[in-house]
Amino acid sequence: MPFAFDSAARLRLGYKLIDRINLYFSGLPDRPVQLPLEQRSFAELTDALPELGEDAGKVLDDVCSQMADQGFHVPSANYFGLMNPTPAYMAVLAEALVAALNPQLASLARSQLASKIEKETVRWIGERVGWDRPFDGTFTSGGNEANFSSLALALAARFPQAIEEGVAAIGAKPVLYTSAEAHHSLDKSAGLMGLGRKALRRIPVNGNAQLDPAELEAQIGRDQAEGFAPFCVVATAGTTNSGAVDDLVALAEICRRHHLWLHVDGAYGAAAIFSDQHRNLVRGIELADSITLDPHKWLAMPFAAGVVLTSHPETLSQTFGLSTPYMPTRGVQSSSSAPLDNFQVSAQWSRRMNSLKLWLTLRVHGRQGYEELIDRQLKLAAFFANWVRGSEIFALAVPQVLPIINFHVKLPQASEEQLRAVHEQIVDEVTRDGRRWISTTLVNGKSVIRVMVISYLTGHRHLEDLMIALIDAAKKVAPRTAHQEIGDD
Repeated sequence: MPFAFDSAARLRLGYKLIDRINLYFSGLPDRPVQLPLEQRSFAELTDALPELGEDAGKVLDDVCSQMADQGFHVPSANYFGLMNPTPAYMAVLAEALVAALNPQLASLARSQLASKIEKETVRWIGERVGWDRPFDGTFTSGGNEANFSSLALALAARFPQAIEEGVAAIGAKPVLYTSAEAHHSLDKSAGLMGLGRKALRRIPVNGNAQLDPAELEAQIGRDQAEGFAPFCVVATAGTTNSGAVDDLVALAEICRRHHLWLHVDGAYGAAAIFSDQHRNLVRGIELADSITLDPHKWLAMPFAAGVVLTSHPETLSQTFGLSTPYMPTRGVQSSSSAPLDNFQVSAQWSRRMNSLKLWLTLRVHGRQGYEELIDRQLKLAAFFANWVRGSEIFALAVPQVLPIINFHVKLPQASEEQLRAVHEQIVDEVTRDGRRWISTTLVNGKSVIRVMVISYLTGHRHLEDLMIALIDAAKKVAPRTAHQEIGDD
């Protein structure tokens, strides 16, 4: 059997890999994020397909070395980029166990314990949401699928005939609403569902980068008057650009008045439900009809893991349920109280067990582990934001709410185009040596530098080093007017 290593070989390879992973984790507090600029290459690999195999130990050694030496290391404490965390080590072990056991969660008959663990994890999350009514949900491949699933639930709840007969059976063009800062997965979902991306109305945001409730209400009124069929509002709890959290209470009231489904894309920020101290960051989340949560963001899980939850559990089977003769039923208790097969409540068919890593991490570290993580990262972000407030070089662009800080160079006379160019040059300079990674983005159409505290290994010393690098970069790349404003000699 070409794939069947004997016990001794399995142990040798397994210990070798664990040793390399342990060494990698030991270096993460100081590991550069990537190679210096002059050493980076995007050229494709050109090796021919191997006809004969090589020694497994050598191949494993080679790939471990190459990935560590040449990779882009989002787990590094010096990564201040997008919502990619240092994974909890228990979650890493869980991933290895899932890969080995390879449970198939499509049906209960083939995954009794694995399905029970997923259901329990969903229940733990839903209980933290605080719903006072029945709820249910499922793990997904990530936030894109979770958002897609939630919009499908909303459409099915408002227009049940569309499931079998299609969107054309609705008789009017359905439209939905979200903020100008909301995630691009919503545009993808609207297109893939056959609504068309133009059906997604992107509503302007206020000065805090939140969806403007008055603008939303006005747009709903215009659409109703023109014969469109509004059915859903998507609020965001933690935008990718700035970490803004929409006013969930106000949006829930608008949805109540207009009989619209409220979905909260909390892929990042909904994790605040695990904190008693900071739960108010997502005040009103319990008013949602559905919620997206990505554990591979603020909950420090490795890719990939998403969750969709709904306080209308019947819509899950209404939206995704179907029957097929080849799914096994033998061995599953036949009763009306038996839970539905997972494929009946999910867009997926064959399914990986993405729940074990979060379940195992919660078993080992408890909710209190996340209480401490969330509090610590919020305090670190506040520390950095306070530094920006006191800076002669930089200024905050929007208030810091979650552990994301948006700021810009103080150039009052510069055009937006000039400001964007300066920001790009500063970020290029800060990231040139590969040690750390930050980025630029747009918030409400304006260029900002973006810094995020996402690794549980990041501490004050990492932020202080970043501050020094930012000051040096700004003085080096800013135009002469900026040099005068920042007091450069």
